[in-house]
Amino acid sequence: QVQLVESGGGLVQAGGSLRLSCAASGRTFSSYSMGWFRQAPGKDREFVARLGWSSGSPYYADSVKGRFTISRDNAKKTVYLQMNSLKPEDTAVYYCAGGVGSSASAYPYWGQGTQVTVSS
Repeated sequence: QVQLVESGGGLVQAGGSLRLSCAASGRTFSSYSMGWFRQAPGKDREFVARLGWSSGSPYYADSVKGRFTISRDNAKKTVYLQMNSLKPEDTAVYYCAGGVGSSASAYPYWGQGTQVTVSS
């Protein structure tokens, strides 16, 4: 059984920062990437960032490049998303997921999501 639990969402003013965490338990993810996705009301779920558990460089969506940073703590089985210079358009439910690539359909494991709201 695989479990992913996100935390760290909340309400922040534009220009502020938040750090999301995703704790993984159950089977190991050594062959997977951990990704962050987001879904705003009325919109499709979109890719934000991904990082391999054991190797590889991070990869970001153009919309967050230079503002968001994905990182991992293998000992804690936790992946983080540091979000800086937040904009109102970053408002969404953020999900962490285990899978491959940048398409949500290639990620079989999902957390429950955490709400991020950026006020203008």
